[in-house]
Amino acid sequence: MKHIITILFAVGLSIGTATAQYKEITLNEYLYGYYYPRTVRGIVSMQDGESYTVLSGNSIIKYSYKTGEVLDTVVNFSNIDMPTMIEGYTMSDDGSKILFYSNESSLYRHSFFAYYKVYDIANKRTTPLPQNRMQRMATLSSDGSKVAYIVDNNIYVLDLTAQNSSPVQITTDGEVNKILNGVPDWVYEEEFGIDRAYEFSPDGKYLAYVKFDESEVKSYTLQYYDTDFSDRYNANDVYPYNYEYKYPKVGEANSKVSVHIYEFSTGKTMTADLGYEKDIYVPKLQWTTQDGVLAISRLNRLQNRLDLLSFDVKTNNTKTFFTMQEPQYIEEDVVKSVHYLKDGKGFLIQSEQDGYRNIYRYGMDGRLINAVTSGDKEVIELFGCDPDEKKVYFTAVGDNTTQVAVYSVDVNGKNRRKLSTQNGTNSPQFSKNFKYYLNFFSNAQTPRIVTVCDNTGKTIRPVLDNNSLAERLKAYGGINKRFFEWRNKSGDRLNAYMIVPPDFDSTRKYPVLVVGYNGPNSNEVNDEFEFDWHNLLAQKGVIVACTDTRGTGRKGENFRKCTYGQLGNLETQDLADFNKYLASQSYIDGSRIGIWGWSYGGFMTLSLLTRQPGLYKLGVAIAPVTNWEYYDNIYTERYMGLPEHNNKGYKDNAPLKYAENLQGKLFLAFGSTDDNVHPQNSMVFAESLVQADKDFEMMQFTNKNHGIYGGNTTRYLYGKFIRFILENL
Repeated sequence: MKHIITILFAVGLSIGTATAQYKEITLNEYLYGYYYPRTVRGIVSMQDGESYTVLSGNSIIKYSYKTGEVLDTVVNFSNIDMPTMIEGYTMSDDGSKILFYSNESSLYRHSFFAYYKVYDIANKRTTPLPQNRMQRMATLSSDGSKVAYIVDNNIYVLDLTAQNSSPVQITTDGEVNKILNGVPDWVYEEEFGIDRAYEFSPDGKYLAYVKFDESEVKSYTLQYYDTDFSDRYNANDVYPYNYEYKYPKVGEANSKVSVHIYEFSTGKTMTADLGYEKDIYVPKLQWTTQDGVLAISRLNRLQNRLDLLSFDVKTNNTKTFFTMQEPQYIEEDVVKSVHYLKDGKGFLIQSEQDGYRNIYRYGMDGRLINAVTSGDKEVIELFGCDPDEKKVYFTAVGDNTTQVAVYSVDVNGKNRRKLSTQNGTNSPQFSKNFKYYLNFFSNAQTPRIVTVCDNTGKTIRPVLDNNSLAERLKAYGGINKRFFEWRNKSGDRLNAYMIVPPDFDSTRKYPVLVVGYNGPNSNEVNDEFEFDWHNLLAQKGVIVACTDTRGTGRKGENFRKCTYGQLGNLETQDLADFNKYLASQSYIDGSRIGIWGWSYGGFMTLSLLTRQPGLYKLGVAIAPVTNWEYYDNIYTERYMGLPEHNNKGYKDNAPLKYAENLQGKLFLAFGSTDDNVHPQNSMVFAESLVQADKDFEMMQFTNKNHGIYGGNTTRYLYGKFIRFILENL
């Protein structure tokens, strides 16, 4: 269950009246991105690490990291037989081929169908992928000699070294809602964040892939309606269309997974032995730097044991060389953090063995060599090592847990150095040789700045800033975001912020809207730039407040995992304490505090209105979970355990159980075709409210998924619940 990130489009809407001396923030301008900072997208580092490419219009341009000068126009698609819009591209590691796609059609959160073509730079030759239809997840081999892709859940590979070659079909048993080869099932994609489940070996001789047999996984059906309004009185389809897909809920059967390795020279397929335990997850395949050795990440059903297995194509043998065991669970970002060293003698992995997220170096025999990082400044992301493998590059907590900094450290754990120089949120994109990185920086008062830095942290050159945006926002009253700490009843120090009206007067009494998400290992109180509809509310005289409760990230394992088995319980207590803290402030009207949230945040909104009735005057819950037994098993069982072992935890922390206790105004909204948090959650909760004779407002958005967008939908939804807040708070 991830945060909602929606591309927003709208037509004009103005709500309320701005403070007289400031220009009015409008929903129209917000949804059109008028307050959104400029950025740089589509950067691909070249193998030499000295240059990078960017898709600019219908051309791919190569730039120097050091000087920023244009080195070459790699390809101008306008000069060849190309579609009018290129939507994305990748390059082979040797720089000889470009794989690009157009006409992208989304499937789920990450996956999509598209038309792919390969461009040979030297020969200036374009090769469309065969089958004359959309493909999924096409990928080039490192040497550019092959391209693999998925059609009808089967893997095809096309040899690019010869003209007019025919694709080789690697698998033949692919079938909708039954067998998937090389692409993950729905729950893997959503909760492990992967969209491809196959990997070429570095030498291009083998292709390893995961097969998902979802025959025994139960289906969920979403109903789509004909909304073609070209003739409103004669719909094309008088019956709805039912879309059925496999969705494993809590405690239910998962896909059976197996790992296979195809050898191109012989056409034979080997199968890796994954062990006797069958109810497992395989979230990652990686070819190591050892010749012909594939590493397989294997998780048990409870996700508290991670095994790393090696499969040797020469011997056809599988062995376990490393095991990590935790009392509660292992986060998916830890599972995906494994980095195999080029010398073939070891790997890096994140672990919480000292109570905080840090990086450790192990040998390929599973023996600990050394801690690479230590201390309470938790590691956030591991990027890798320089070519000589002397230094490791990563991001971790900065001066405080609201900030993110870029660091380097020797692989032996010595000479840790903070590379980023500005306090706030730093996000690097490193060159292939780690000699340079583009740093994306912002803090609460500073819109995004992009610079090129070298691997000592020295700024080489600016790329872009948003000074004009910062200046423009002054006319709207500025940012007005204030960070602070407060203590809950248990004595925990919790991060928080407020966005106050631009004409804030401490002698007045203001209403407050609390922003709630608070999911496991998430962070909302971040020192980074944001200017959105919350600032619109502040300009209308509503303080917007947010706090990271227990269970969120960056403060160590105990703080993060204390919510295990009881999602929503401690977070609800903390948000109840936060309400009382806010009400105790002289400038806040304690009788006019509301809360809103989307997804997990919607779950928190309903938890507060039903389990702590009377504290919050109103709540806005968008696409909420109302009963954890309705949600998918990978996410929920990771944090709640199996329902047969934790029946009380599941029952006692479902807002559905407490629906009859609802107090306060409620606006409930969801998409009718939400493949993530099913409409079932809101529909059953709404029926419980009806039977309890509780008044509430509810909106269902036709044919819309978890993001609830498309056409006029976003404008309508945001306009509706902003009015609800202003009218009732």
